[in-house]
Amino acid sequence: MSETSLGIDPKVEAALSYVLGLITGIIFLLLETKNYFVRFHAMQSTLASVTLAVLHLILPFFAMLWWLLELVVLIVGIVKSLQGELYKFPLIGDLAAQLLPPPPPPQ
Repeated sequence: MSETSLGIDPKVEAALSYVLGLITGIIFLLLETKNYFVRFHAMQSTLASVTLAVLHLILPFFAMLWWLLELVVLIVGIVKSLQGELYKFPLIGDLAAQLLPPPPPPQ
């Protein structure tokens, strides 16, 4: 895995991007400029958090379901990123990849 802008292990940075959902997703998306793996997980975390927040606003009577779903998303995101996997969540994973510029070719 390539180096990061912040000098932290890429797996750790990617996992941290899920810890506080939208907040840490945006922080790592803005601060990490070199590592595609970290940026992908930060984008996916941000999109997942926004999607679940919108669902919560539109369908508030399912609040407990949205909370549990967010907890599952955060845990799966943390585990998969610590395993070094570029795991894509259904629906939003492909969107996250499309919104980011492609990773640089290996050297």
